[in-house]
Amino acid sequence: MSFITGVANMTDHVKNAENMSAKSKAVRPIALAAALVAAGIIGYGAGSTSPDIARAASNPFAENRQESTEIEPVAPSNAPASFADVVERVGPAVVSVRVTQKAEAGPAAGMDLPPGHPLERFFKEFGAPNGGGNQPAPKRQAQGSGFFISSDGYVVTNNHVVEGGEEIVIALSSGEELKAKIVGTDPKTDLALLKTEPEKAMPYVAFAPEDNLRIGDWVVAVGNPFGLGGTVTSGIVSARGRDIGAGPYDDFIQIDASINRGNSGGPTFDLSGNVVGVNTAIFSPSGGSVGIGFAIPAAVAQDVIADLKEHGSVTRGWLGVSIQPVTPEIAESLGLEEGEGALVADVMKASPADKAGLETGDVILAIDGKKMKDARDVSRAVAGYDPGTEVNFELLRDGDEEEVDVVLGEFPEEPRQVAALESGAAGKTGELGLALTSGPEGVVVQGVDPQSEAAAKGVRPGDVIVKVNGRSVSNPGEFETRIEESGKSSVLLLLRNESGQHFVALSLKDA
Repeated sequence: MSFITGVANMTDHVKNAENMSAKSKAVRPIALAAALVAAGIIGYGAGSTSPDIARAASNPFAENRQESTEIEPVAPSNAPASFADVVERVGPAVVSVRVTQKAEAGPAAGMDLPPGHPLERFFKEFGAPNGGGNQPAPKRQAQGSGFFISSDGYVVTNNHVVEGGEEIVIALSSGEELKAKIVGTDPKTDLALLKTEPEKAMPYVAFAPEDNLRIGDWVVAVGNPFGLGGTVTSGIVSARGRDIGAGPYDDFIQIDASINRGNSGGPTFDLSGNVVGVNTAIFSPSGGSVGIGFAIPAAVAQDVIADLKEHGSVTRGWLGVSIQPVTPEIAESLGLEEGEGALVADVMKASPADKAGLETGDVILAIDGKKMKDARDVSRAVAGYDPGTEVNFELLRDGDEEEVDVVLGEFPEEPRQVAALESGAAGKTGELGLALTSGPEGVVVQGVDPQSEAAAKGVRPGDVIVKVNGRSVSNPGEFETRIEESGKSSVLLLLRNESGQHFVALSLKDA
């Protein structure tokens, strides 16, 4: 039967439905729905009708099938009927990590993170308070997860799980327990490597050989939430490249598999049983899982763990600059078509960058020929080199592209401390909503109109304006001259305060 015949039959069904008795009308919606279904089956099942024509006819929004950009659904090819096979293979390699720690004043006992840890705000966890008064502080227990990466007993977990630990016990899925010692930790990526001394070869898992994980891929998390060892949850990859404010090298995988207290340090697997991530944090307004978990990518974890195994610590390349993103406003001020790369806000004296001639206001466009999308790309790229490596930087300086070779140093342990700046008596410039005065290192912001764009972008009293559109200023008069000379719709200010230097682009009302 043709599709046209099917439509005709559907019309007959509708006419019959309209002639129904009052009693029959009570079930008209059901009868009519059945007629429509029957007509659809007859029409779509006709052998003489192409699927495209039938699909177009069934879609009232597809006016012209030949020119349609409709995304057609496809039959799933790799959706698992069960995760049991992969869990059965990898489960024995996943362990629970129990850590005995000396209690410190301040946080609640049993908290999964040490006090002041950058990931602390992602764990809303509560426990009994620590001892007070003259009583000795009791030891507290921390729980997490981990996994074997070798048959001779190396275990990967999170740094925040074992930080400050006096005694570490690894509990296997069989119930057996092994003592472990810390081989090395890396707080910047929140990774740690432990070593046990098993009497037999241990089952272990491997990191994914390639970073080809896609948004929407299935993943399986195995761990020890709330002390319930061997717990399996599943979900998908929700996002890649997440920056959660944990550190300069944030590049997290976001997953929606349930992760709770105790899952920290456990593995996330793909359907082949490869470790694609190390679970490290959750976003949790309520204290429990809300389907937003974060894992360290396998590519990052693998390199860090290799360094920890060989050296006990991680050494990273160091450039010695403060950088910030190139916003659309900053890009327009610099004459850039796109807001890519990283803007150098400050160069530390005697640093590798200073020795190589990098300057404040340079935009880092590429490193060793690889384009840099943003400031995070630059931080991760530099950190990926060994100290002493000579690296080529492509820069934009004063509108011209230049290349500079830099021999990277080793990342220092302590950050530079910047002294607070003093300010004097106030002058005024109304165009940008700033009250200015002269200072020993530039023009000092004495006051900011709270309704101004400057206030909205974080300009505060006490900030020192070092440069305007790349040119130094020493007093409010020079500042106003630079503003008047600007032929652009925005002006780029280099500010310095106790946190360092950074750029701010402000719109010029009269431009």
